[in-house]
Amino acid sequence: MTRNSHHVVHNPNGGWDIKRSGAQRSSGHYATKQEAINVGRKISRNQNTEFVIHGMNGRIQSSDSHGNDPYPPKG
Repeated sequence: MTRNSHHVVHNPNGGWDIKRSGAQRSSGHYATKQEAINVGRKISRNQNTEFVIHGMNGRIQSSDSHGNDPYPPKG
């Protein structure tokens, strides 16, 4: 997990968690992935962090930068 980021990850006991990078505890636990994504995106926007969504297998499916993008688009 990268610094200053929030991740939506599958919980092995069921459901989905939102975790900040480096944190031991989750910021929230949700029954569905979509609920976790919706809440996690709001948290990430408020704290200007990278938002990373993982699949059931732990692989990154997508990510969004909500501030401090190290590689902003040109234009």
